[in-house]
Order: sequence, then C-alpha cells, then structure tokens
Amino acid sequence: MHYTLHLTNNCNMQCDYCYVDKENVQVMHISTIKKVIDMAAGNSGQSQGIIFFGGEPLLCKDLIYQAIEYGRWKEKHMDTCFHFKVTTNGLLLDKQFIDFSKEYGLFIALSHDGVAEAHNLHRKDREGKGTFEMLSEKIDLLLSSHPYAPVLMTVNHDNVRYFAESVEYLYDKGFKYIICSMNYAGKWDEESLKILAREYNKLAEFYLRKTLAEEKFYLSPFEVK
Repeated sequence: MHYTLHLTNNCNMQCDYCYVDKENVQVMHISTIKKVIDMAAGNSGQSQGIIFFGGEPLLCKDLIYQAIEYGRWKEKHMDTCFHFKVTTNGLLLDKQFIDFSKEYGLFIALSHDGVAEAHNLHRKDREGKGTFEMLSEKIDLLLSSHPYAPVLMTVNHDNVRYFAESVEYLYDKGFKYIICSMNYAGKWDEESLKILAREYNKLAEFYLRKTLAEEKFYLSPFEVK
C-alpha cells in the first residue's frame, strides 16, 4: 500500500496548471506523519510506500528527514519495511539532500516539462520567470546519484508542438524513465490534437530507433499500453 503525505500546499513556483489551492498555507505536523507511519507499520511483513508530495515538499525538508528516520527506526523494531519517495520541482535540491536520500533510500522524482520553450511556458518561479535554466545543474546533481530517477512531464495544448523534442532532451540529459501526462483541463482543440498525433509519430520513431539500438528506456505513453 502507498500513503501520500501532502506536507504543505505552499510552493516556490507558480505553475499555471497546478491544481493545488495555495491560499491559507498549511504544513503537516510531524505527529500526523508519525501516525501514518505507525498505521502503515501495522501491515507486518509487507513493504509500505510513503510518498512526500505538495505543494513543494522540499520546503519541508526537516519533516522529510524526521519521517524517514522514524520509519527506519520502526523497521528495526517491527516486522515492517518502508520505501520512501518524493516528487519535487527540483529548485531546492542540493548535495545535502541528495546525500541523505542515498543514505536512507529515498527515491526522488523530478517534475520537468522538457525543452526551455515548453518548460518555461508554465513552470515559472514566484516572480514569473521560467525555471528551465535554474534546473539544468539540479538535473545533473540528481542523476549523478540517482541515475534511474524518473522525470514527470506535463503536456499542454500550447506546448504540445515540443512534445517529441522535449522527450529527446530529457533522454539526452540522462533520464531513462520519462512519464508524460496530458493536462486534460487544457484548452485542447482540433488543431492541437492534430499536433499531438504528429508528435506521437515522432516519438514512435525515436522509441523504435533507441530500442533497435538496445538503448532501452521507459516512455509512459507507449509502455502503459
């Protein structure tokens, strides 16, 4: 079983397709987190997933540290096992957090929309500036320690023309697990759907080429089918 902990509704970005209500900022208390871990630990002999989500969960790094340390302590005293995961926009990734993730077995997934033209359309900081350049070194830092970290891409009606190019960019950066999700709430029309079909054909050619060269990777639009 997986338990998703929304540590906070606060974020250091303002992506315009985000569905999280950021009014009245709240932060989960450590006592609530420990209760969830206690409940999960009751399923003895099974691996339990604890997922840290937001808002931006890395705004609450101390809570993540405490939660994982508590979970690992429970493992030593009970017949239970945890696997921990965090989904982050990446801006607050640093060496200290990466080192902690390696030591305690924290799986990190990064949200990123691909090439600058696609990413910066929606994934902006609090000042309205695109975050593409800020994340380039963060990606390198992440993949140097977590080479199989997945990247989560959101495809919109207005950046769909960069879909295939963005997948290739993320692949070239080193990501081997690329998970693509459609923003179904976007203003899709006949023209953008035609572009989507064209991009899927490009992706099919790229996927086939890499597979035949035995450079295998996970691309969700095809793998989940």
